[in-house]
Amino acid sequence: MTCSLTERVRQQEEAAADVSPDLWSLDHEALPAPVAALAFPAGPGYAYDAPVPKKEYRARLHAMQAELVKLQKHVRASGERLVIIFEGRDAAGKGGTIRRFTRHLNPRHARVVALPKPTERERGQWYFQRYVAHLPTSGEIVFFDRSWYNRGGVERVMGFCTQAQWETFFDEAPRFEAMLARDGIRLFKFWLTLSRAEQLKRFYERKNNILKSWKLSPMDHAAVGKWDDYTRAIEDIFRHTDTDTVPWTVVDANDQRRARLEAMRAVLTALDYPEKDDTVIGAPDPALVCRGRDILS
Repeated sequence: MTCSLTERVRQQEEAAADVSPDLWSLDHEALPAPVAALAFPAGPGYAYDAPVPKKEYRARLHAMQAELVKLQKHVRASGERLVIIFEGRDAAGKGGTIRRFTRHLNPRHARVVALPKPTERERGQWYFQRYVAHLPTSGEIVFFDRSWYNRGGVERVMGFCTQAQWETFFDEAPRFEAMLARDGIRLFKFWLTLSRAEQLKRFYERKNNILKSWKLSPMDHAAVGKWDDYTRAIEDIFRHTDTDTVPWTVVDANDQRRARLEAMRAVLTALDYPEKDDTVIGAPDPALVCRGRDILS
């Protein structure tokens, strides 16, 4: 199966390759015009030529959030355990998407896990050990803002682990997730994807907007120059860890509003709960959603 996202990503990459390499940097005062011309929605390779209108988005978001409240009540009553992982390049919108998921959920039974770099003690443990401590108990939903996939992505690209370590990770991760699934945990894995130009645009928004400046980190500066390294790592993640038991769902996050709605829709579509309103949820947009293995080039 060929994912329509694959062709659009290829178009975005080809357009980015025509831009002078020195423009792919955070060293300029503002986003360079040739890069801005490729960012959403102006550039090539985007599913839509405009973001979803704000009024329409807010109405759809509110309706989806109401469905999530129903889902949480069911999870509490049935004792289910849900884990929802969000991964993606820096500035893909992971945190913002999670905030929309959790906005109206009961925080006593819905937790967000965003772990800092491992401590000295954690570095001496089995790699998955510190994540196991945050898995849900009966009736809980846990959102991971980045997860154990740090090993296959950030740690690999930035040289924070050895090749032997990330190769071992790719061998162990599917087994680890299969164990979680066999124990009854429902595990969703989302990868939010965006174009190189859109990522740099968001970095400059962080750089030049005092209200967003706290989001810009030294890691963001380093990530700008490692786009191709991340691409190879992402492809390996899909190649080795997209399984029939726990697949990856790739969401086009160039339009953050649509991405949030599609991620919610994917979870709500997959689960049954009382008073579920399928007319509100709708069907996944095939122009925006794809399975991980299908986006491989």
